Amino acid sequence: MNNVLMFCDPGIDDSLAIMYALLNPKINVVGIVSSYGNVSQQQATQNVAYLLKLAGRDDIPIIAGARSPLSGEIAVFYPEIHGEEGLGPIHPPETVQREVVNFDEIFKIIDNYAYNLVVVDVGRSTSLAIAFLLGGGEYLRKVRAFYSMGGAFLVPGNVTPVAEANFHGDAIAANLVLNKLRNIFITPLNVTNYAIITPETILKITSQPFNAFTHLIKPIFDYYTTAYQKLDHSLAGSPLHDVFTVFALVNPEQVQYVNRQASVSIDFANTKGESVADFRTKSSEQITENTDHIAISFNYDAFVKDFTAVMTTR
Repeated sequence: MNNVLMFCDPGIDDSLAIMYALLNPKINVVGIVSSYGNVSQQQATQNVAYLLKLAGRDDIPIIAGARSPLSGEIAVFYPEIHGEEGLGPIHPPETVQREVVNFDEIFKIIDNYAYNLVVVDVGRSTSLAIAFLLGGGEYLRKVRAFYSMGGAFLVPGNVTPVAEANFHGDAIAANLVLNKLRNIFITPLNVTNYAIITPETILKITSQPFNAFTHLIKPIFDYYTTAYQKLDHSLAGSPLHDVFTVFALVNPEQVQYVNRQASVSIDFANTKGESVADFRTKSSEQITENTDHIAISFNYDAFVKDFTAVMTTR
């Protein structure tokens, strides 16, 4: 069982990742940090509260995360991809209210699950960077591993020619996280662009009411797919970047990594958010404390099979 503290900014793919984590028998979600990103921090919090309400998981604390990047820039949201409220055509009921706990709950969770906790960060890196700044490196070494969705290594970005959205959204925070934290597993666009779920799979998943999330899955997926196909008409479905990151945690044998120290460009004028690592043939594969694990390939059939099985859990 993996005790998981999630950092997210739901967002459609974040929301599907939360559903996947809550339904997965290999995962014990012990807290969710809601931050700005795909939507505002306030809207992200409302979306998390709605999903936890549907799941009957009022025991999971919602932690108030960052509202803007460390750079002080104005946060850019993506309603054309995720909808105005982050769940496509779905409007979370305003009657859903949950207590949001203070940021220091993160450190209580780390203490409670010391050395048996995994952090999964599928949003901007700001809140995780702040946790490092407040708690220090030694404190965060109590976390067993970090899984971070972000970056594009030697492939095009999705918000600029060189940068992926999460790393670009707060390049300073992403660079700090990659350089200061230990045992980081990065799931970049190199793999997540290919973690495509088709409409046929979604129809199979929603063919009957398997669980409390079933009725949400098709409408938000259809919205997401329509948005993606405007960007790339050749897509047969939608890449579920954030779901893949959680999949990688619980299915390590299905994902292949290269071991390199990664960093993120903070050159705001030219290459902001570009993810960088040394892929030259003579670069070392030796693992040190500073080495990051960068996903480069995976078993696609296993991903689809696992996603289908988890999302039809009763």
